[in-house]
Amino acid sequence: MSQHKERLIILGSGPAGLTAGIYAARGGVPPLLVAGYAPGGQLMNTTDVENFPGFEEPILGPKLMDRMIKQAIRMGVKMMEKDATSVNLKERPFKVVVEDEIYLADSMIVALGAKSLELNIPSENALKGRGVSYCAVCDGAFFKGGNVCVVGGGDTAIEDALYLTRLARQVTVIHRRDQLRASAIMQQRAFNEPKIRFIWNSVVKEVLGGSRVEGMKLLNLKDNTESTIQCDALFVDIGHKPNTDIFQGQLELTEKGYIAVHDKTGTSVKGVFVAGDVADSLYRQAVSAAGDGCKAALDALRYLETH
Repeated sequence: MSQHKERLIILGSGPAGLTAGIYAARGGVPPLLVAGYAPGGQLMNTTDVENFPGFEEPILGPKLMDRMIKQAIRMGVKMMEKDATSVNLKERPFKVVVEDEIYLADSMIVALGAKSLELNIPSENALKGRGVSYCAVCDGAFFKGGNVCVVGGGDTAIEDALYLTRLARQVTVIHRRDQLRASAIMQQRAFNEPKIRFIWNSVVKEVLGGSRVEGMKLLNLKDNTESTIQCDALFVDIGHKPNTDIFQGQLELTEKGYIAVHDKTGTSVKGVFVAGDVADSLYRQAVSAAGDGCKAALDALRYLETH
């Protein structure tokens, strides 16, 4: 394997990674950004984005990411559309293996994001962006006055259900068990909310609709009966998986697998910084990820100046 040396390597090409790249390049350290084979992050799978500042009219997620990528390249970011396959953070300089190449770095920013867990039914994938969503804050406003469904029973699902009551006419929570996993206070708020109704012991077997979501086919797990309900949108809230597999044994991770944050944007390894959804299990917004990328780049630049 041939080796290459960089001052800063960024892993990830969503809003966090690209913003970090822009700030690092403007700070005099043009980084190598390992973007992966599908650059752009989760926004590449969304349709209209209305909550990213600077756009008077909605902008398509892929178009927004294309603009970020072009801006980063113009600023001097070196983009590599390949996947990092392993890292070694126990020696300095840090080592990143990208297929058959080795890249060494004095500092690193991890911005690999997280994946929303899916129901894994064919109709779900066909209607993504057309009523099937994984972010109530991102997409709830598109269904004002409608009937929407939320799948899940944890805190995130109930928080999203309560949020959606501000916008929708009715919110139906579908849960595979007969009781929620959410905290007691969140459960009480949901039970006290007249716009929320519950369907227990059930899973979504099929999302119904042609050009958009029109309803769902449900399976009751107790009596094995099927039923259909009408709705305008389905919000899937069954969890997220941060993309941290290659950091097992390399960085401190939280119980849920996110990278643990130390001192602003630092990690358990000095010189390695983190930004975006790979460490953020709470907000998970494009604009907050971009802000994290800015902070991580500034912290990395300070580290490089003093080391």
